[in-house]
Amino acid sequence: MTRTDTGKRTRLVQAAVKVVHEQGFHRTTLADIAREAEVPLGNVYYYFKTKDDLGQALIEQQASHQADLQRHWETHADPRAEIDSFITMTLDNRDSLARSGCPMGTLCAELGKHGGPLAHSASDVFAGILDWLTERFGALETNQEPRQLAVHLLSALQGASLLAHSFGDPAIVEGEAQRLRRWLVAL
Repeated sequence: MTRTDTGKRTRLVQAAVKVVHEQGFHRTTLADIAREAEVPLGNVYYYFKTKDDLGQALIEQQASHQADLQRHWETHADPRAEIDSFITMTLDNRDSLARSGCPMGTLCAELGKHGGPLAHSASDVFAGILDWLTERFGALETNQEPRQLAVHLLSALQGASLLAHSFGDPAIVEGEAQRLRRWLVAL
C-alpha cells in the first residue's frame, strides 16, 4: 500500500471506531463510515471487502491502542500504580462513557449476541486486559487469587460504565473509581 492508501485505510478504521461506538456495529453502515472518514464509498471496498473485515480492523486497532496504553503504564515501576493508571483511564473517560458507553464493552456485548469470529476477536481484547491486570495483581503478592482480583476490577469498571451510560451520569464512574482506588490501596 502506498502512503496515501495507508492514510485512507487509517481514516476509515478511525471513523469506524467513532461511528460504531456511537451507533453500534450492526446499525452502522459502510456508507456511514465512508462519510465520517470523508472517503468515497467505493474506496471502502478497496480496503475492506466486507463489513466484517472492517470490524476486524476496528478490533485490531482497539487492541493495539490498549497495548500502547499498557506499555505506557508499565513505565511505573510499581504494579499498584500501573493498576491505578487503568482505573484513571476509565475515570478520565467518564463523560464519554456516560454518553456512549465503553467502546469495547458495548462492541463485545453487541457482537457476543451474534457469535462468530468477530465476537471472539473482540473478547480477545478483554482477555488481554485481564491477563495484563492478572500479572499486575500477581506482582502485589497478596494472599488473594490475582485472576479473581483482575476480573473484579474489570467487572466493576465495566459495570460502572454501563450504568453511567444507562443513566447518563458520569458521577457513577467517578464514585466507583474512588471505591476501587481505596480497595487497591487496602490489598
